[in-house]
Amino acid sequence: MTEAAAVAHAESQFDSGAFFATLAARVACRTESQNPERAEALAAYLDGQIAPALAALGFRSTIHPNPEAGAPPFLIGERLEDPALPTVLFYGHGDVVRGHEGQWAEGRDPWTLTPADGPNGARWYGRGAADNKAQHSINIAALAAVLAARGGRLGFNAKWLVEMGEETGSPGLAAFCAAQKQALAADVLIASDGPRLRADRPTVFLGSRGVANVDLVLKERDGGHHSGNWGGLLRNPGTVLANAIASLVDAQGGIRVQGLRPPPIPASVRAALADIAVGGGPGDPDVDTAWGEPGLTPAERVFGWNALEVLAFGCGNPAQPVNAIPPAARATLQLRFVVGTDLGNGGQRIRQHIVAHLHDHGFHGVEVSEPVVMAATRLDPDNAWVRLAMQSLQASTGVKPALLPNLGGSLPNDVFADILGLPTVWVPHSYPACSQHAPNEHVLPAVLRQGLGMTAALLWQVGEQAAVLPRRAG
Repeated sequence: MTEAAAVAHAESQFDSGAFFATLAARVACRTESQNPERAEALAAYLDGQIAPALAALGFRSTIHPNPEAGAPPFLIGERLEDPALPTVLFYGHGDVVRGHEGQWAEGRDPWTLTPADGPNGARWYGRGAADNKAQHSINIAALAAVLAARGGRLGFNAKWLVEMGEETGSPGLAAFCAAQKQALAADVLIASDGPRLRADRPTVFLGSRGVANVDLVLKERDGGHHSGNWGGLLRNPGTVLANAIASLVDAQGGIRVQGLRPPPIPASVRAALADIAVGGGPGDPDVDTAWGEPGLTPAERVFGWNALEVLAFGCGNPAQPVNAIPPAARATLQLRFVVGTDLGNGGQRIRQHIVAHLHDHGFHGVEVSEPVVMAATRLDPDNAWVRLAMQSLQASTGVKPALLPNLGGSLPNDVFADILGLPTVWVPHSYPACSQHAPNEHVLPAVLRQGLGMTAALLWQVGEQAAVLPRRAG
């Protein structure tokens, strides 16, 4: 019974083709949560793919209806070895975005896992391969490897939560977890989603930036008026709204609204980001070094700071402009924010900050919507579970992992951190150029094989160090 045996067992699942076959069967499930015609496929994935895989590992699974009417179900799996042992909660989502059939290169079918060579080596193409089917499949396979190496024991208790609506905003997830707090009680969340920092560097992230979308609308009148007859006499809502936005975020992307800026970056976060290089991978765009908050490194700007982005802006008809002053203009702005930003209850302070700023700068009549908010989370990088993950991944791969206090993007980590009260350790098995959510989504076989081995090693160490790992209060 050794860690090396667990790693060898995990890697053998890849080398034998068994992991490919499992992932291919899961990719073939057309679990498009954005497609209302796929409701049966969403439920069938839990019943036909996840529950049997967990049952083979000694889990007892239950499929629960979603508390939100019409939303897809959840699965909770549980394997209890000893109440005195720590409990790990695993999470994954089996739903995917639309397949975009007919838009994939070389005529590939999104529902068939297809090996092919890419510009930087082998790839496996398929919808959901990267997001999230390969990722939760790795964690299930790693559990199997530890059980095989430890003679039918994990050395810790394990639970699973699998949802089927993440790609539509995880409807019902918060309410479900609040209602199932006892069933989901654990000491840590270990999960996989999103990309590594780079394909060749294992990564651990501890939370995610929050996100808030806000619409700005300025309507001046009911119809357009000829620009020759009325130009210079009528307020142009496009011009006014453009300047209003420029008062919120400057020409270099710096946030000009004090209330939308975060507190100073904590020393522990700066230290964790000191060796993080953003970009430079295959398919990555060039980083604009002069963009964003001055005085910060690129890593600090995306992982430790806030960004206010213009997602959409329009007035008139850009495709077929006419010689008329448009009657109205609208824009959608998005704030990506870190822990400590002044949100208020449910994000209401974001709107208050914007409204007050526009008023103070003379922009009257701009309607500001209530933001749709996903909260920010960030675990202390010095947490014992983080130290365990970093030490284990470096020992098993020989590469110092990248440690991100939070992901630059957003995922429903606030449910686990705030509602369930768990330290959250995410170990992703994808990479930035994987084309998730787009045609040609793919995974890198080399990353998957390494992910299988290093996850088996990590879970082995959870069992080895069970006696000294921190436990939840109560």
